Parts: sequence; structure tokens; C-alpha cells
Amino acid sequence: MFGFGKKEKGESSGPVGEATLESGEVVSIAQCVDCIGDSCPRPQLMTKKALAAAAPGDVIEVLVDNPSSVEAIPPMLDGLGTTLLETRKSERRWELYLRKN
Repeated sequence: MFGFGKKEKGESSGPVGEATLESGEVVSIAQCVDCIGDSCPRPQLMTKKALAAAAPGDVIEVLVDNPSSVEAIPPMLDGLGTTLLETRKSERRWELYLRKN
């Protein structure tokens, strides 16, 4: 129910993949924070934890399926020294791409 026991994909060392943004920029994903099935405030807390461990320039991919998380994450980014690169909506989730400043 709360995502306990879920394997966190971002635990690996090194990039976990790439994404092509709408602008055409290709970014290397340093960590993926999978918050599918999680409700507030867990996605925000997991995002903060990932950003705290990120190096400047790292791109973090956050996956959410909760509309309130999509609304809650972007406003907290200024205080965390992070830029929202893009938010994508797919059929069953949103993908947020964040860059640590």
C-alpha cells in the first residue's frame, strides 16, 4: 500500500538510462525515483532524498501516478536548488525530469 519493500531503481552506481526531452536535448538519467502507487507525502520525501544525494548537474527521473504529487513536487524544487526540465504525461503516469543545480 505504501510502497514498502519496493525495489528502488535508483540505487545503482552510474547512469540508469537516457531520455530525450521535448527540446531535443538528450539527458543521462542519474537516478530513477519510482513513486508509482505512492501517495503524498511519500513521493515528495523520496524526491528530496534523491536530490540530497545527487551531484550538481545530475538528472533525476521521478515517476508518479498520483495527480497531487505532480502538483506538489515542482513548487518545492526552488528551495532544493533544482530545476524542472520537463513533465511528461503518459497513459498511466507522469515522468518528471529534474536537474540538480
